[in-house]
Amino acid sequence: MAFMNTLAVHIENLSFRYPGQNHPLFNQFNLDIGSGERFGLFGPNGAGKTTLMHLMTGLLPYMSGEISLLGKKVRPHDKTINPLFGFVPQDFSFYQELSPVENLEFFGAWSGLSKSAIRKRMTELFFTLGLEEVRNKQVRKFSGGMKRRLNLSIAVLHEPQILFLDEPTVGVDVQTRHAIMDYLKELNKKGTTLIYTSHQLREAEDLCEKIALIDEGRIIAHDHLNTLLTSHTQDGLEGLYISLTGKSYRD
Repeated sequence: MAFMNTLAVHIENLSFRYPGQNHPLFNQFNLDIGSGERFGLFGPNGAGKTTLMHLMTGLLPYMSGEISLLGKKVRPHDKTINPLFGFVPQDFSFYQELSPVENLEFFGAWSGLSKSAIRKRMTELFFTLGLEEVRNKQVRKFSGGMKRRLNLSIAVLHEPQILFLDEPTVGVDVQTRHAIMDYLKELNKKGTTLIYTSHQLREAEDLCEKIALIDEGRIIAHDHLNTLLTSHTQDGLEGLYISLTGKSYRD
């Protein structure tokens, strides 16, 4: 694939401050994520992980600097980058009163897919993610795990080259977590770049090959996970996380 030779994400000298903040959350922030990587963003509450995802996907406008996805600059209100990525937010992003079929028909049309392409993808996704038997039932009656799988289905419906994942398995059972992780690994084998954040550090350790630890809007560690574990003499991501960010409460 041609895009495999391009950076999935390029962030250069990024600055961002929420209204009312005295100091920027990000100031001259830089990060590159290679295409095809399974990349993890980790850090304490308030470190800036979700904000950074919202900046990378254009949901928030940045003050200065540059963010590019696969070589295309992210600009406010510019929808040309939307086909490049999918986003699985921590909150559910679908219509609870509709069925999975109705949700995917709506979001597929919004993404510009044809009716035949939507039908084809629905068949694939419902089978793979275990939603076939409930495809015509109202979503508000679903379990948390089923809702998470629908959230994921919507994000990958248009077969994006980059997939952002913000706590994609929060509140699900062990079986659903394993099923989602296995599916994400299969997507990655086909070339999809995964950019993932979660407080489930054991899950993250299994998924992510390269990581960045962020604290107070700054990168405090960035490398292949195995390299960081070796250099900091840790045997797991949780130990690495604590050793670099401390044990104090972060509310």
